[in-house]
Amino acid sequence: MNTALVSDNFSTSQITRKKVCTSPGGIVAAQHRLAAETGASILAKGGNAVDAAIATSFAIGVVEPWMSGLAGGGAMLIFDAKKNKTHAIDFGMRAPVSLDIADYPLTGGTASDLFPWPLVKDDRNLHGPSSVAVPGVVDGARLAHENFCTKSWQELLQPAIDLATQGPLIDWYTSLLISSSAKIINLYSTTRDTYFRDGFPMISQWTTASEDRLDFSRLAITLKQLSQKGPREIYDGDLARSIAADMQCLGGGLTQADLTAYRAKLVPEMCIRYRDARLSVVPGLTAGPTMAQALNWLKQAHPFPGQSPSPAMFADYANMLKSAYADRFEIMGDEDGCGETCTTSFNVVDNEGNMVSMTQTLLSVFGSKVTLPDTGILMNNGIMWFDPKQGTPNSLGPDKKCLMNVCPTIGHKQDMSFAIGASGGRKIMPAVLQLSSFLCDFDMDLEQAFQHPRIDMSGIGTAVIDQRLDEKTQNLIGQDHPFKRARKTIYPYHFACPTAVMRRGGTNSGMTEIMSPWADAVPQDFQ
Repeated sequence: MNTALVSDNFSTSQITRKKVCTSPGGIVAAQHRLAAETGASILAKGGNAVDAAIATSFAIGVVEPWMSGLAGGGAMLIFDAKKNKTHAIDFGMRAPVSLDIADYPLTGGTASDLFPWPLVKDDRNLHGPSSVAVPGVVDGARLAHENFCTKSWQELLQPAIDLATQGPLIDWYTSLLISSSAKIINLYSTTRDTYFRDGFPMISQWTTASEDRLDFSRLAITLKQLSQKGPREIYDGDLARSIAADMQCLGGGLTQADLTAYRAKLVPEMCIRYRDARLSVVPGLTAGPTMAQALNWLKQAHPFPGQSPSPAMFADYANMLKSAYADRFEIMGDEDGCGETCTTSFNVVDNEGNMVSMTQTLLSVFGSKVTLPDTGILMNNGIMWFDPKQGTPNSLGPDKKCLMNVCPTIGHKQDMSFAIGASGGRKIMPAVLQLSSFLCDFDMDLEQAFQHPRIDMSGIGTAVIDQRLDEKTQNLIGQDHPFKRARKTIYPYHFACPTAVMRRGGTNSGMTEIMSPWADAVPQDFQ
C-alpha cells in the first residue's frame, strides 16, 4: 500500500469553486467558454440542441485546437425529448487501408505516453505522419445535421470561421499547453511555425495586459471552403485531395481513398438499467460497454447505496473499475466488433429538454503534432489507440477501427435527465461513472456532484484518490489496491475533466470541471 501524496508546491488554504448555471432556457457546458457561448447563441436564435452541439464542435476545434478539430474523431448521443428516444452516432477513427504493420517495428520496453504499449521504433505510432488515422468528426456532424438539425450548415460553421479569422488568444493556459508539447512540436515545421515565435513556444506575458493571438488564417480558409461546399468536401472534394496530397508528401499512409470511404454511423444506443435509472451510452469501440459492465457489477456488489457515498461505496468503485478495465484491455478491439487521450467534451440541453452529449478528440495533446501546410489542419494520432503487438483484438492493422476511451452518457431518473461526458483518456469513464452514480444513487445536483471528491482507477494498477476523501475511505481502498493521494489541480487532471447538463422540473442546469480555467456552462440568454 502506497499512501504517499503526489508531490506539489501548491497552497493548502486556497479554495477553487464554480457556481452551477441554471436557466429555464437552453445551456451549453463545454471545455472552452467561447465555444459554449457559440452553442448558446445558436440556441438563442431558435436552434435545437443538435444545432448548438455542431456549432460548438467546430468552434471548440478552433479555440482548443490541440484537443480536437477537423481531423478528430469521437462519438455523440442525441436525446429526442418529444419521442423519448436516444440516438447514437459513432464517428470514430480508422486505420488507413494501406497501413503496413512492418512499418511499426518493436524495439523493446514500454511506451510512456497514454497507453502501456510496447515501444515502436521512432515512436511512429505516437506522432508524425505514420500515426495519423482516418478522421471522422466532420462526417459525424454531417450525419447529425442531416437527421436532427434545423439550422443551415453554413450558419452553424460561421462562428468557427469568425474565431479562426480572429485567431485564438494566447493566455497563460495556452502557453502552458503549447510548452507541454514543445519538444515534439519542434520536430514538425508547419506546427512549429504556427505555435512558436522566433524558435520558442508562444508565451503570454506574466504581468502585462497585451493581447496576442495565434495565426489561424489558413484554417479559416479551410472552414470557409467546408461551409460553402458541405461536409463531404473534406472526404470527397478538393479539401480531401489537398489533405491526401500533403499526407503523401509527408510520408503518411492516409489516402484520398481512405477519406472517400469513410462514413459515420447512426447506431442504436446501448441502454444500461442501473437501479431505478436508465443510462444511454454509445456501443461499440468506446468506453460505453466498459461502463455498462462496471455499473452492472456495482449494483450487485452494493445494492443499498445509502444517503451519501460511503467508504464502502468508493471501495466498490475501485474494485469494479479495476475488473472492468482488465476485461477491456483483454477482449475489446476491432476483431471482436465490441465495443490515451486528450479530448474535449461538451453537453447541451435546449428549452424543450432535448440533449446532446458529444466527445471528440485528436487523441494526444496536439494529436500527431503534424499540421498540414495547405489547409492548416492539425492531424490526429489515432494509430496510438492500437496495440502495436500482434495477437490481440486491438492489435495494429490496416482498415481497423480504433478503440476509443470516449464515454458520452445520457441518463434519466424520474423527473431528472442529464447529459455528461469528460476528457482525460482512460480517466474518462471512471469520472463519468462516479458522477452518474452521484446523480442517480444520491440525488445530488450538478454542483454537489462536481464538487465531491472522486478516485481514479483506470487500469494502471494504482488507485489515485482525491486527498479530500477521509482516511477511512483511503484505508479501505488500500486494503485491495496500492494507491496515491492527489489534489485536484489545473494541470495535470488526475480525475479527468468532465462537463454536464441537467434538466429537472422544467429547469436546466450546467456545470464544468472546477479546476478547468476555460470551461464554462453558458445559458442561451448570456448576452
